[in-house]
Amino acid sequence: MNSVCDDGATVIPGLPNDVAAWILSKVPYSHHARLKSTCKSWKLLLSSRSFLNSLNKRNHLLCIFPQDPSIASPFLFDPNALAWCPLPPMPCNPHVYGLCNFAAVPLGPHLYVLGGSLFDTRSFPIDRPSPSSATFRFNFHDFSWEPRAPMLTPRGSFACAVVQGRILVAGGGSRHTMFGAAGTRIRSVERYEVGRDRWVAMDPLPGFRAGCVGFVGGEGREFWVVGGYGASRTISGVFPVDEYYRDAVVMEVEGGGWREVGDVWGDGERVRVGKIVVVDADGCPTLFMLDGNEILRYDMCCNRWVYECRVPRKAPYNSSFGFVVLAGELYVVTHLCVVDFSETRRSRQQKRAGTMFIQIYHPKNKTWRSLVSKSPFNYPIDINSAVFSSISL
Repeated sequence: MNSVCDDGATVIPGLPNDVAAWILSKVPYSHHARLKSTCKSWKLLLSSRSFLNSLNKRNHLLCIFPQDPSIASPFLFDPNALAWCPLPPMPCNPHVYGLCNFAAVPLGPHLYVLGGSLFDTRSFPIDRPSPSSATFRFNFHDFSWEPRAPMLTPRGSFACAVVQGRILVAGGGSRHTMFGAAGTRIRSVERYEVGRDRWVAMDPLPGFRAGCVGFVGGEGREFWVVGGYGASRTISGVFPVDEYYRDAVVMEVEGGGWREVGDVWGDGERVRVGKIVVVDADGCPTLFMLDGNEILRYDMCCNRWVYECRVPRKAPYNSSFGFVVLAGELYVVTHLCVVDFSETRRSRQQKRAGTMFIQIYHPKNKTWRSLVSKSPFNYPIDINSAVFSSISL
């Protein structure tokens, strides 16, 4: 790199630029934002595509969206350096608020935030959540957000996956985290063509499905949609209860059309509705579900969820876990010190929400390890409704 600082100096005075770039590449990515303000040449170097490509497979980062990203800044976490880095808030729309149940999808040097459920002050009734079709992309080169083409059908709580460089989304609805039930469901499926910045409709799901998970199978030729809820019923004619799917559906990406996979739960076995993540090892996806304190694994050969292991340390005070995959390992995230939300209304809130406690499971080695880090959030967060994503730079 031949860029110079404002005073005409090279990247690091007295050193060749390639040596200076090698030195700066040893700094964890979570500290790059602060280094960019040093001088113009450092900003250009740290933002360059070639420099970020040189970091490939060395920076596996966890991104946490504590709540609506247009109000609260997301944070990157570097587990190797135990360092946090705030991202700028997403562009704000003054007419909407309370965005949740969106998807955060990493693709190349970008992070896409798709859809979600929110409240719109222009809708009626004003307290009824609406699905969103908005698409935003965060660029790690210049550390900024940019709007992209909106989805054809608004949706939140949907399945999504990256297939052959395209983003596929399926199902979803309007359910908001403030409500334990209700909300719409849809069958719509579409794909996002990154180069053309457009959404294209695809064959719809066999049935209405929301709250589902998507992943790529069949050596990159199949799009799987697992779990979720469809129809609903009421208890005593008043309380709505979801009817959860017991099967999965699969679409051939090129040929189109859906086929159904049989019941993934045995006879008389209750349907587990825990958080599902996908570990993609050498193109062979493996599904894991966190249900309470237990981790289950989906066995494709026998089409059943089987017991894998138990989380060593339970979440304190009946709180929830965050569940995400990073570098082929399962990250189970919680707070060591949890703030009682009912108490904070009657007393002064704590300045910090506590300590992040991360338990990490290696599926191949069947081993556990843990990390402890101070929480970067200066307010209590609800881990259960937070959105997690993993990024490799």
